[in-house]
Amino acid sequence: MESAFPVRAFAAWAVAQAGTAAAELSNRLGGRTAAVVDPDLALAWFAGSFTPQGWEVPPPWDSLAGDYPCADGWIRLHTNAPHHRHAALAVLGLAVDPVPDRETVAAAVAGWTGETLEGAVAAAGGCAARMRSAREWAEHPAGMRVASEPLISWAGLGSAPRLIPQSQPERPLAGVRVLDLTRIIAGPVATRFLAALGANVLRIDPPGWAEPAAEAELTPGKRCARLDLTSADDARRIRELLAGADILVSGYRAGALAGLGLDSPRLQQISPGLVEVSLNAYGWSGPWAQRRGFDSLLQMSAGIAHAGMEYFGSAVPRPLPVQALDHATGYLTAAAALRAWRQRLDGRVFSARLSLARTAAQLQGTAGANRPHGTAGPDGRSAVPEPPATAAAEPLEQIPEQTFWGPGLRLAPPVRFEGTGPQPHLHWDVPAGPLGSAAALWEARPL
Repeated sequence: MESAFPVRAFAAWAVAQAGTAAAELSNRLGGRTAAVVDPDLALAWFAGSFTPQGWEVPPPWDSLAGDYPCADGWIRLHTNAPHHRHAALAVLGLAVDPVPDRETVAAAVAGWTGETLEGAVAAAGGCAARMRSAREWAEHPAGMRVASEPLISWAGLGSAPRLIPQSQPERPLAGVRVLDLTRIIAGPVATRFLAALGANVLRIDPPGWAEPAAEAELTPGKRCARLDLTSADDARRIRELLAGADILVSGYRAGALAGLGLDSPRLQQISPGLVEVSLNAYGWSGPWAQRRGFDSLLQMSAGIAHAGMEYFGSAVPRPLPVQALDHATGYLTAAAALRAWRQRLDGRVFSARLSLARTAAQLQGTAGANRPHGTAGPDGRSAVPEPPATAAAEPLEQIPEQTFWGPGLRLAPPVRFEGTGPQPHLHWDVPAGPLGSAAALWEARPL
């Protein structure tokens, strides 16, 4: 996959963070293991791990989603969710029904400057991103604040009684309840990895939310339910679920959970000792902390698509060949959850915060456009050279899997564990299935 950035090395590095954290937890439980990452499989998982057999997954993009020339450059509209599409069309003065064609949208976009349209769509509750260069982003108030944030922001939440682990080294999260309040894509990648280590993952989505193109990819190992957190009954139900949870992984914008009465102090009252891991799009401290965003939008905002455009001499924005910000943030989120849980076993309670924007800065630190790949490490300290290519272009291993929709092939896990004694083994106890297909209830803990 050609790119202005070393996405293969970055994918391997991100997967290694989660794999190493899993090995550390396994060792805490009595194992003797180390994580080994296959760079080719890591990159392949970033592109998509599942191939249906005899049936098709719906297309990933809405017909209007994509990049459009505006009066002073380029802008990307993200219209996959109906309410995001309606917001963009309303700002452009276009009818919602019937949905206009791309040519009509392009003509309307051409009359706007990028920053004006970006702000108007965001204010209307939609999602858009003007293409900026890395320099423009570095000088933007939002970009400057993101650059000042750590890759993973940790906060101590106090102490709690030490736990007697119920898990074994080979399934280090067995019996651990993970409440998943995330959607496309980073959060679900994180909880998919936790589920592969044995976690009891319960994902909650609002009524009507759909991810038809991503469900087979992102729901293995999870039970998926629906709650409307703005209703009194469902708000009470989510608090009951929180009271029984061990780890909360949330993907709400800054302040959104607090707006529902679920800020960190309240969460600790509901569930003392709860591990809290949160992620959002544009960072936690800047003027865009509450702005909606997705991987493809961050690539436009932060200068990645512009760097690709210059690197390849392209006439149009050139993003990464995979949604590396989402997937890398997902594995980093899983690593944070695993390390926080290891601390929780010893009576120390932590929260962690991550963002797609900060992950973008991490990737941009590895190599810039028109520079050799691997010039600086994602940890900010050591070089991350591109891993050596596989000697022969052999097909990657795939494993048969039965999902709710039908059979398919799943890539072999990108990380394996080696050592002596019991080794963690990544697999899912629950087949991939549709959102909203389960009850909003915890399964009984194993005896």
